[in-house]
Amino acid sequence: MDPARTADRVRGVEAWARWAVAAGLLTADRAEALLPAEVADSTPSTGATAGLLDLRAALWPVLDALVDDEEPPAAAWEVLRRSMLLAREDAVLPPAFPLRWRPGTDRLDDLRHVLALRTEDLLSGDGLGRVRRCEGPGCGWFFLDRSRSGTRRWCSSQDCGNRDRARRHYSRTRQRG
Repeated sequence: MDPARTADRVRGVEAWARWAVAAGLLTADRAEALLPAEVADSTPSTGATAGLLDLRAALWPVLDALVDDEEPPAAAWEVLRRSMLLAREDAVLPPAFPLRWRPGTDRLDDLRHVLALRTEDLLSGDGLGRVRRCEGPGCGWFFLDRSRSGTRRWCSSQDCGNRDRARRHYSRTRQRG
């Protein structure tokens, strides 16, 4: 694995909020609403942040198994299942959407609930067949292949794709020279 890809760059509430906006999970307004109550206690050891880390850690082996057409590990599957159930238990049917969660829940749990329900959508919908593992050496990230042909190979053509193209070019020029 590439050491730069194994470091956890999403630390604390502010980083989670930025990531959620960039990933399209929360609007900027909803992400901003996370910050005032949480920013004083934004270390990864907080309950809500730990819940997000647990959910993310469980998602990795489940996707890894599913991409290889294998059975997901039972422990990881159970974490995902419990997260999805908790998101539904804490949901309040609002007069207008987006879905909200019951008052008194940790605000960062909003993000965990959204992530759990989006995971459920992915695992139960057509998108699961478009989940790919990056072919970049040492990468292993997962991505959703939204290309028309369904043949995307890298998490990022600017990053892993460029490295692969450069490596092939170098190999061809070394063989000629």
